[in-house]
Amino acid sequence: MCNLYTMTATVDEMRRVFGPFEGDTTNLPPFDEIYPGYSAPVLRRTDAGGLSLEMMKWGFPGPASAGSRAITNVRNLDSPFWRTALTDPKRRCIVPVTRFCEWTAEPDPATRRKGKVWFGLHEDAHPLFAFAGIWRPGAEGPFMAFLTCAANRVVGAVHPKAMPVMLTPGADVARWLDEERADACSLAVPFADTAMRRVS
Repeated sequence: MCNLYTMTATVDEMRRVFGPFEGDTTNLPPFDEIYPGYSAPVLRRTDAGGLSLEMMKWGFPGPASAGSRAITNVRNLDSPFWRTALTDPKRRCIVPVTRFCEWTAEPDPATRRKGKVWFGLHEDAHPLFAFAGIWRPGAEGPFMAFLTCAANRVVGAVHPKAMPVMLTPGADVARWLDEERADACSLAVPFADTAMRRVS
């Protein structure tokens, strides 16, 4: 389960990758460590069909049966809990990312802590991509979570259970934001091994 990522791209870099968007972008800082419960930049469709940059808290309030634990990763796409958000394109979003972390299975013998392993795109010059996300409004502001799928070989060497659903800027982003549920959810597949790598 991914519970740490970074988003250090500038607003101009985001516009080059994802196209024009509106929102308060004058003082967007780098986000070096984004954990569950933190607020992070998210892009979603406006009613007019454009994109809006908004800050959203990472983690959906869970169902009563789950207690107070927020849900950060969406794996079971057939769950009734996610049906509304996945069916309505207006509730889908993209989560800009420059790299994400998975933790080693075993702790370091010296520190007794699990180590961080970072993953990103293969090309250093263009590190920005997006997770396929969903969002919902809340009394204290909007919440977001993102989809996960089976791990590819690159991520699976560290975390074999799952990886985030990564979207290629362009056609994949448009499909996720605009198409019917079945077509959009067909993007929940492992990202190509040749297009990404272990960063550290």
